[in-house]
Amino acid sequence: MPKEITVDPQIVRQKSTVSFAEIPVNAYATPFAEERAKRGDAALREVLRHMLVIREFESMLGSFKATGAYAGIPFNYKGPAHLSIGQEGAAVGAALALEPEDHIFGSHRSHGEFIAKGLSAIARLDEAALQAIMAGHQDGALLQSVRTHLGGEGKALAENFLLFGLLSEIFMRANGFNGGMGGSMHAFFPPFGAYPNNAIVGASGGIATGAALRRKLSGAKGITVANSGDGSTGCGPVWEAMNFASMAQFETLWGEKRGGLPVLFFFNNNFYAMGGQTIGETMGWDRLSRIGAAINPASMHAETVDGSNPLAVADAVARKRALLLEGKGPALLDVECYRISGHSTTDASVYRSREEMQLWEPHDPIVLFQNQLLAEGILTEASLAEMRAQVVAQVTAVTAAAVNPEAAPIVDVRADPTLIGKLMFSHNEIPVPATAAPLLAAPETSARIRQNAKKARFGLSETGEKLSSMRAITLRDGLFESVLHHMTQDPSLIAYGEECREWGGAFGVYRGLSEILPYDRLFNSPISEAAIVATAVGYALEGGRSLVELMYGDFIGRAGDEIFNQMAKWHAMSAGALKVPVVLRCSVGSKYGAQHSQDWSSLVAHIPGLKVIYPATPYDAKGLLASALSSDDPVVFFESQRLYDTVEQFRPDGVPTDYYRIPIGEPDIKRVGSDLTILTIGPSLYSAIAAADELQANYGISAEIIDARTLVPFHYEKVLESVKKTGRLLLVSEASERGSFAMTLSSNITRFAYGDLKAAPRVLGSPNWIVPGAEMESTYFPQVDDILDAVTSDFFPEKRVNRRGVRDWNDLDLARLAL
Repeated sequence: MPKEITVDPQIVRQKSTVSFAEIPVNAYATPFAEERAKRGDAALREVLRHMLVIREFESMLGSFKATGAYAGIPFNYKGPAHLSIGQEGAAVGAALALEPEDHIFGSHRSHGEFIAKGLSAIARLDEAALQAIMAGHQDGALLQSVRTHLGGEGKALAENFLLFGLLSEIFMRANGFNGGMGGSMHAFFPPFGAYPNNAIVGASGGIATGAALRRKLSGAKGITVANSGDGSTGCGPVWEAMNFASMAQFETLWGEKRGGLPVLFFFNNNFYAMGGQTIGETMGWDRLSRIGAAINPASMHAETVDGSNPLAVADAVARKRALLLEGKGPALLDVECYRISGHSTTDASVYRSREEMQLWEPHDPIVLFQNQLLAEGILTEASLAEMRAQVVAQVTAVTAAAVNPEAAPIVDVRADPTLIGKLMFSHNEIPVPATAAPLLAAPETSARIRQNAKKARFGLSETGEKLSSMRAITLRDGLFESVLHHMTQDPSLIAYGEECREWGGAFGVYRGLSEILPYDRLFNSPISEAAIVATAVGYALEGGRSLVELMYGDFIGRAGDEIFNQMAKWHAMSAGALKVPVVLRCSVGSKYGAQHSQDWSSLVAHIPGLKVIYPATPYDAKGLLASALSSDDPVVFFESQRLYDTVEQFRPDGVPTDYYRIPIGEPDIKRVGSDLTILTIGPSLYSAIAAADELQANYGISAEIIDARTLVPFHYEKVLESVKKTGRLLLVSEASERGSFAMTLSSNITRFAYGDLKAAPRVLGSPNWIVPGAEMESTYFPQVDDILDAVTSDFFPEKRVNRRGVRDWNDLDLARLAL
């Protein structure tokens, strides 16, 4: 809702029609003689050789899956093989137009794109640069293996390095490009511009868009390419990514950073998703390029290109690249290329006719191009045979080395059982940010900052009365102060989400920042949760830092893949080479019922690779958010809407004005006691404190209250010490009890402190049904009475008190009813 852009009814209500930019189809018409003169015969022969290398490499994988051997080399390859045989013209053609500094992100079918981009980079980089790249990877271990077992000099050595590193990765070997943690569908090697491939259909669209955003804001050269298949156009996140990449604000509001994102959506249109035919069956479009018209007035500069002709593809990519470098992005290419191989090695192609496959045989890109080179006298039959033999020999040698454990050692998990676990997080934190970022105005000019300066830092008066949110720093203010420090002192950090700018976020955490920060540091995104998270991941993978917000935790479901498969996994799938410094803020709602109020902290904590924080006080919120924003690991930061106006009640010195951090993972004792330990997650802290007051006053029970503050990681020591003292443990959370993180804590503490327990720990969460509306909420989330009931019935039955809460139900009966 920028005030700079008026929605004028005099314009909006006029009668008119919507027009679309024309979309060319197979417009390439450059005479071959012209290409020959421009590129030279040697370069054209290399185009063919690169296609042959890809074909032979993938044929080798197919042979292993079908027969367990290739060229007399036996090997039991257990992994997947999604081959792109028939699509070599698209991969090599695109790479022909790209520079080493251009980055590609791929799909699960990206061996060809990876090899083509790598070979292209090797061709363009000088030998000194190649030597530095190879020597710098894995401290030269991979290069040494290549020298010892394959040999080669100069660019020949670099090609062996490329193919061996990729195949070792596909075979999940320790010296694969990604330490054997990525495999066939996730391989990448950034020094050659090949960024992560992705096993999730269309997932690279959003990540590449975020990477392009980082490229734009950092001023880096080149473009970013999002490779995906035609089937991905049925995926919502792909549309979200294209829309995000096309946001008009890049032109209308971004001042000195004006200009579109340098991202090319490159669709390898092989006419089939798995077996579903996109044209005529599963999609509404006749030409994939038509979808560009739905995105923006430029129709995303979309074109349909003949993917069987690498020169046509190179021509199109070169023209789009030029547009993107001029700031006119994004762009879209529909590259039609028939997939000769099946979707996977178990695909019997029952969904297409033999006649159709025979129709495409003469249009094999390798056959077409080699015939053209032969016809033009650039190749002879003898030189073609020699080229083919050399390619086979090269791939055979690489394969023999990759199956040799001496050259490509296995990932030895037995020798180090936690090897994979150690790759989940970096546990790195950046120093305190101190680099002043460009601002629209000095922070002290913000009305909010001036107002906060007048507030008390502690939330209780001298007589112990709680101050209002107008008079004392709140949890919302604590979050704001951390965001303010990092945004003004760390130029690599950007923040965005729905209504984050002028509105200040749905709950006002960012209120006032729009007066200080330019649009390129803080902006409103579309209501596109998948794109918000995916772009944040892509931005981080390219060296930036992202702070993004999902308005309600329930919206995690709309960004499930992006949070659970992308944000959580790239650090480990890169063997620690890639950092993912993303902080995802999610509010946990109340009063809006079933689809806006669920506490999903347990769901997120279940996913390996995410740190999870859930503060309940202003002091903790400020210090923990500072730690999250400093972390090189992905963090999901939960905030209870019911606590935004909460003032600090536990730290007598209040919330420090200065910057500080709180270690992630350390629970905090909020009240000391001796008879019972109550471990709380999130806002349950306050119910527990009130219950503890009553327990002490009415029953003489002394309860120690520990605020978990962080779910992942979680340091158990304080809780175990407390249980050793009290012998009793109650865990309180607002998440549904079944499968909750409180259940995990309970199970572990039972094991760790079994000898100290006087009774079985009890978990008190929300029941396993929908969150009701505001009028019934007090019967759903654990209340003070529920805690009192649990304590007096489970731990101190001798008190013989009447139950006060509504949870007088039989858990065994409910379990039979799936409740």
